[in-house]
Amino acid sequence: MDQSKPIGVLDSGVGGLSLFRTIREQLPNEALIYVADSGYAPYGDKCEAWIAERSAQVIAFLVGQGCKAVVIACNTITTVAVNRLRETFDIPIIAIEPAIKPAVAMTKSGVIAVMATTRTLSSESLQRLRNRVAGEVEVIFVPCPGLAERVESADLVSPEVHHLLTNLLTPALSKGADILVLGCTHYPFLTDAIQAVAGSGVQVVDPSAAVVEELKRKICALNMLAPCTNAGIATFWSSGGTAQAQVVVQSLLGYRQAISKLPEL
Repeated sequence: MDQSKPIGVLDSGVGGLSLFRTIREQLPNEALIYVADSGYAPYGDKCEAWIAERSAQVIAFLVGQGCKAVVIACNTITTVAVNRLRETFDIPIIAIEPAIKPAVAMTKSGVIAVMATTRTLSSESLQRLRNRVAGEVEVIFVPCPGLAERVESADLVSPEVHHLLTNLLTPALSKGADILVLGCTHYPFLTDAIQAVAGSGVQVVDPSAAVVEELKRKICALNMLAPCTNAGIATFWSSGGTAQAQVVVQSLLGYRQAISKLPEL
């Protein structure tokens, strides 16, 4: 296989840019194709069958673009459809999930909190993960409606965001949670705001680095790591409005990026 082939990154919106950013930092020579399916966001409002079908359509598009691997930068897709997607496609599919296991190992208070969308927290796979790894640690699920939408509009530091986070986190913090697990790829862009509400004694855990390590392991095992001479070009597609997407992407990544309209799938 051509080692210079791109890696696809899929999210229902721009939240997966937090994972894209980490991939770019850790694997700078890899060509990347990012798909923001913003025209159909949020996925969390959709039924499981729709999520599975739509994510398969987008991955088929990425395969058609020559991708050698796909990273699912969406916890909702992971919890609902990742097993079916891996059965459907014969390229590596690396998925993100909330880092409950390492958080359980890190806590000193015996209480951790997982911030995620309502759909992610209600999934059977996440419930099973909590039951399997929590042991004696109390794992509090914190549904965060409206939080991803703030990131989608590049609203990261407003008083409204601070107020929303305060309301969402206060119950778990009052129970002694000393680890906050970010269970949505949108949330790393709010790390500073989350830390300001939680305080310095609470650690915020982002699973992005672990996902990139798994990605690197998979492509190295298949001898698909891009050579150091590769340019590492990035291509962006969005099923939503590209003009707005350009504004948000520039705000989140810090540089201007051309974005193409995703064709109908």
